[in-house]
Amino acid sequence: MAGSGISSESGSGVSGSGAFRDDENCHKQVSPIRGGGSRNTSPSGRVGSRNTSPSRQKVIKTKPRGLDEETVATFGKVVHPDVQMEDNIWAMLPEDLLNEILARVPPFMIFRLRSVCKRWNLILQDHSFLKFQSRVPSHGPCLLTFWKNSQTPQCSVFSLPLKTWYRIPFNFLPQWAFWLVGSSGGLVCFSGLDGLTFRTLVCNPLMQTWRTLPSMNYDQQRQLIMVVDRTDKSFKVIATSDIYGDRSLPTEVYDSKIDKWTVHQIMPAVNLCSSKMAYCDSRLYLETLSPLGLMMYRLDLGYWEHIPAKFPRSLLDGYLVAGTHKRLFLVGRIGLYSTLQSMRIWELDHAKILWVEISRMPPKYFRALLRLSAERFECFGQDNLICFTSWNQGKGLLYDVDKKVWSWIAGCALQSFNSQVCFYEPRFDASVQ
Repeated sequence: MAGSGISSESGSGVSGSGAFRDDENCHKQVSPIRGGGSRNTSPSGRVGSRNTSPSRQKVIKTKPRGLDEETVATFGKVVHPDVQMEDNIWAMLPEDLLNEILARVPPFMIFRLRSVCKRWNLILQDHSFLKFQSRVPSHGPCLLTFWKNSQTPQCSVFSLPLKTWYRIPFNFLPQWAFWLVGSSGGLVCFSGLDGLTFRTLVCNPLMQTWRTLPSMNYDQQRQLIMVVDRTDKSFKVIATSDIYGDRSLPTEVYDSKIDKWTVHQIMPAVNLCSSKMAYCDSRLYLETLSPLGLMMYRLDLGYWEHIPAKFPRSLLDGYLVAGTHKRLFLVGRIGLYSTLQSMRIWELDHAKILWVEISRMPPKYFRALLRLSAERFECFGQDNLICFTSWNQGKGLLYDVDKKVWSWIAGCALQSFNSQVCFYEPRFDASVQ
């Protein structure tokens, strides 16, 4: 069943107060898309009076909130002088060229631009605009934070490139007891209980469109992960055995192209040590204690395989993180005593079936992130970025595997103790159908 941000069961719509920007303690409302007639429900830069010359301007050396001095150069703001725009030239832009420009505007800015004129308000809902947007690179990594305040779903998105929080209304979703599964390609997946029935839904927060997936063949609570294929505009949801659930249930895969769940192989009898999963290169990975190593599920072939990759010694807790180009990372704490603990990152050598250490979190970051030896933290990744969040400290730390740079996320603070966080790629062209 599909839903909308207004009250209908299907279609698209944006209701409520739209996205909100929280910039230096000043809230600015960003209105949602509205226009006459039917709206397009198909699929997840810069524009304005600013200098577009490739030459870089002077970088402000003031320290943004939450950043250490060494990260200022990486995230420093660029000052651009005002440029006088010629109205008679810009008003005559061909529609294709206008679409090309607007498609490169950060998605959150689109809501602010819709009030410029009627043409812009309507062009943002045009098939041709969505087609152009599907071709441009991603706006950049964002963090989506989801939590419930008095049983009301709340969602904020932190744009890493813009260093700004945006509030997205989530009252368009049904009033279920659901929790965040993850995000991929502009879509966000949730699962939960509708009464006593286990449900899975997929939504596009920007377009405020959603739909409920059909019931599984074995309709029980399971560990889920969603993957989006932007080339054929489809997505899949994989349901596997949970560490606390029924191990005898077969693996099931939902394919949006056929709108149904298919039953695959039952996972071999193993002792899972975590419900955290990582997906890369059409393979799903889980950690196992017995037999020690990894369980790998081949989505293209539909079967499970054990990989005897032994974990590093004295590993206290481990998170699997998927990178780009078949890269698989293991992140965890090492050491028995708090004074000797450290956070390390390993990469799996697929040829030697061996974890190879590639980085260690500097002590000053480790002490600031986790003050207690048993303190809880979360770790997740996108591409070759790894994000650490501390529930007690309410901090976010980012590690760029390629650049080997550690940095605090400016202004990033978890909204509440029970917040759920994941990477998110905001896109208008991501379709829930």
